[in-house]
Amino acid sequence: MSDHGSSGRLQVATAVLPGIAAAPGVAVGPALVLAPQQISYVRSSLRSSETEGEVARFRRAVLLAQEELRSLGERSSASRSEQSIIEAYLLMLGDETLASEVERRIHRERQCAEWAVSLAVEGFVSTLSAQSDPYLRERCHDFEFIGERLLMALTGASSRRAMPKLSGSVVLVAHEISPADLLALGREHLLAIATESGTRTCHTAIVARALEIPSVLGVSGLLSRVTSGDRLVVDGLRGSVTVRPTEEMVSSGHRRGQRHEALTRHLLHDIHRRTTLADGEPISLLANIEFSHEASFAVSHGAEGVGLYRTEFLYTDRNVLPSEDEQFEHFRAVLAALDGRPLVFRTFDMGGDKPIGNLSLPPQPNPALGLRAVRLALEHPELLLTQLRAMLRASAEGDVRIMVPMVASLREWREVQRLFEQAKEQIDARRQARARHVPFGIMVEVPSVALLIDHFAPHTEFLSLGTNDLTQYTLAVDRTSPQLSRLASHFDPAVLRLVRGVIQGAQAAHRPLTLCGAMAGDPLAILLLIGLGLRSFSMEPAVLPEIKEALHRVTLAEAQEVAAEAMQQSFAEDVEHLLASQFAHRLIDLLSGGAAD
Repeated sequence: MSDHGSSGRLQVATAVLPGIAAAPGVAVGPALVLAPQQISYVRSSLRSSETEGEVARFRRAVLLAQEELRSLGERSSASRSEQSIIEAYLLMLGDETLASEVERRIHRERQCAEWAVSLAVEGFVSTLSAQSDPYLRERCHDFEFIGERLLMALTGASSRRAMPKLSGSVVLVAHEISPADLLALGREHLLAIATESGTRTCHTAIVARALEIPSVLGVSGLLSRVTSGDRLVVDGLRGSVTVRPTEEMVSSGHRRGQRHEALTRHLLHDIHRRTTLADGEPISLLANIEFSHEASFAVSHGAEGVGLYRTEFLYTDRNVLPSEDEQFEHFRAVLAALDGRPLVFRTFDMGGDKPIGNLSLPPQPNPALGLRAVRLALEHPELLLTQLRAMLRASAEGDVRIMVPMVASLREWREVQRLFEQAKEQIDARRQARARHVPFGIMVEVPSVALLIDHFAPHTEFLSLGTNDLTQYTLAVDRTSPQLSRLASHFDPAVLRLVRGVIQGAQAAHRPLTLCGAMAGDPLAILLLIGLGLRSFSMEPAVLPEIKEALHRVTLAEAQEVAAEAMQQSFAEDVEHLLASQFAHRLIDLLSGGAAD
């Protein structure tokens, strides 16, 4: 890692700014601050005779913006993950909903193409940014990016942000950085990325992880504290940016970065070895994914399959619901990337305050507890039938299982099972191919199901334990709230008792059980869960190598002993302290990303 100091400049006090650890690693280097992209245009009104010509201008701009993105992907030798994001942007540029809104404004409001694009994009952004779901809020940045590309094409502005000539490697600093900026610059000159906006789920974070660029996003006040040339330490493990660090901080940053790189190489070197505990007890590790491009990344990081494929992305950022054929094509692509490994589809978890195409839903005072997921599916059964048919057709292409989220009663489950049988009959009536048998299961994430697991388990073929929602519903805490998230601990004894009950209920009914919540990606939590009897876990692909290594260092007897003691505790803090006292010394390099100092 190169390190360009700021000698000769007036030294200002060191500042450590917290942010979101979006891509792992630690880097030290000089800041390159990127100015926001400025696109100027005139808001002119049209005569009726000019509207058709303006629509034609808009359509040419769409084609030009798409062509520029395609060429960017080709020039950058983009990976499969990066190409998938470019393809997603290409689809957004050509989206009929966006086009119809722009053309409506041109024809009816007599707005020039630039004005119409700007207001149409603002409308989509406003709708998405008001959502409580973090994933949906993050998609508003994608619409802003698409709007910028269209305005550039319409005004003739440069399709790339003005970049100073790079004389060496730098830390890229900006309010926000688009995936196109990263692809244009490439990995060669980028030590790290730091931005004021963004989350772990944004496309910029996905590209940064694919390019292995340490990144910290969402750093409040970053631009007011940093100027180009300032030396920075970007810690993508702890989620911090140190501005004008001391020499001791610089040395520590270099050491921690080097150790993380060494650990990463070590963990990936033997990633496809069999997953077992230290005494040989086999454990199954699967991946949670959201986009088709993540399937190949999961396989390369040692996933034995996909334990949770979220399908909500098919319904967001659009006014027209996805067709059965469109969903089928997406599902086929994931199965092809998995090359015979199992894939568990989760039917859509939408509703509440999430926009769903052109479906009209009544306002709800408490969306998280309202008409969402399975409740929405039963209110609008054709939505679910369409998706089930696409999934069943995909089963002819690979090893498919299907599970339903947010089930809260046996009555709901029986209704969903009836629809599943109906979907199979419809596929067979069309003489379309499907697997002879597709396992059908439920997610256990509502306390009512956890408490009645002995009633549910015998009537389902497999179970998936969603500890994120189970924790927030058990503790009555909004886990997305920054003020309250500290209270939503999956180590809370009330949550652990429910989890243990679900594990025992699944075992008694001889039903497979996989845990797919955040607990699976926590090295200490997964050891506790193994001690409680669980053997299958699904997690974010990036953490698979670390979890696999952690499991190799602990025996089943040790995990069982600690789990028994943990279940006697009264406070979440006591459970965490117990696990740390027993295992942290053995896992310190993994818990710190190899960068303990």
